[in-house]
Amino acid sequence: MLYYLFEYLEKQFQLTGASVFQFITFRAALAIIMSLLFSTIFGKRIIRLLQKMQVGESVRDLGLEGQVEKAGTPTMGGLIIIFSTLIPVLLLAKLENIYVIMLIVTTIWMGLVGFTDDYIKVFKKDKAGLSGKFKVLGQVGLGIFVGSIMYFHPGVTIKTEKINPVNSTELITQNSVKEFNPEEQSLKTTIPFVKDNEFDYTSIVTLFGDDYAKYAWLVFIPIVIFIVTAVSNGANLTDGIDGLAAGSSAIIVFTLAIFAFISGNIVFSDYLNVMFIPRLGELVVFIAAFVGALIGFLWYNTYPAQVFMGDTGSLTIGGIIAVIAIAVRKELLIPLLCGIFFAESLSVILQVSWFKYTKKKYGEGRRIFKMSPLHHHYQKGGYHESKIVTRFWIVGIFLAILTIVTLKLR
Repeated sequence: MLYYLFEYLEKQFQLTGASVFQFITFRAALAIIMSLLFSTIFGKRIIRLLQKMQVGESVRDLGLEGQVEKAGTPTMGGLIIIFSTLIPVLLLAKLENIYVIMLIVTTIWMGLVGFTDDYIKVFKKDKAGLSGKFKVLGQVGLGIFVGSIMYFHPGVTIKTEKINPVNSTELITQNSVKEFNPEEQSLKTTIPFVKDNEFDYTSIVTLFGDDYAKYAWLVFIPIVIFIVTAVSNGANLTDGIDGLAAGSSAIIVFTLAIFAFISGNIVFSDYLNVMFIPRLGELVVFIAAFVGALIGFLWYNTYPAQVFMGDTGSLTIGGIIAVIAIAVRKELLIPLLCGIFFAESLSVILQVSWFKYTKKKYGEGRRIFKMSPLHHHYQKGGYHESKIVTRFWIVGIFLAILTIVTLKLR
């Protein structure tokens, strides 16, 4: 809204300084400051409101050190993250931008799914919360929405450089003016560690003939559904000890901001030889607000936590990360960038599968880890949760750096 206000003032009255709102970097910086201030200043009031409403966490006795003391800590703190993200975005972003619209819908959509789950747990006194099939239904619905937008919407395009071959060799001169093809809708994405680091989902169906290219959405949308569901659940499993999910997510999202800024800028994308995605740069404003909200939330969520994000926060965080990765066409980097989420999810899958297998074979279930998800394994090993969180953050930073390196490591 402020963007449109200052745009109007610039056009009508030539207001000095109003044009600064045209710069994505300025609005992104303002967004992160606003979200930080909102989450830290108003976060305390939201926590008091949750305490007044007796929205306390019901903690199962898993035999973990310090677990009992956490009973009664307010949950649904994900509301702080959601509001701290959406308010700066609504004030500073171009709201007609399709990528911004997609992320706003994602935030509200997954926020409602998570809020419903927390509401049932807290107010209906049902520890199971929202039925698993309804959670998955919400994630599938979001996946269909995002996949359809990415495939069908005319504003979702890429732009490629024109190649002028001479005797099958690209003609390059030092001062030549580079030309670009017109924008085109495409299902190309980035594949890491490969020389020509682009993969086209359409190629999956064209194996059966070029005529099948128009049915590529039948492959692409299920892939999007899987990514949204997997990352959302991964973030949910990571939310087990104070500050782990929010801190790890902030590292991931900051990395995605770098990708969004580079891919959305024709100069930087050309210099680094990565895919140029028109209008994607506006997404940096949303991501900046989201990063600020996550860091601001950590003010109250680090050990000992004054509030838990609950599924309201964790499902929303996972959904947003998945959709941003898909929008910047870096979804194939998720296993690396979101390595913490991946390890947490894998530990649960391995633990459950091995337990069922050994119970069927030997009559008693056996475990790979002392407890899953993975962070509980280390807690059982005697590590303090603050040390676990810090070390997970360090691993997350290492994975983020490695992910950024893939821009040129081919």
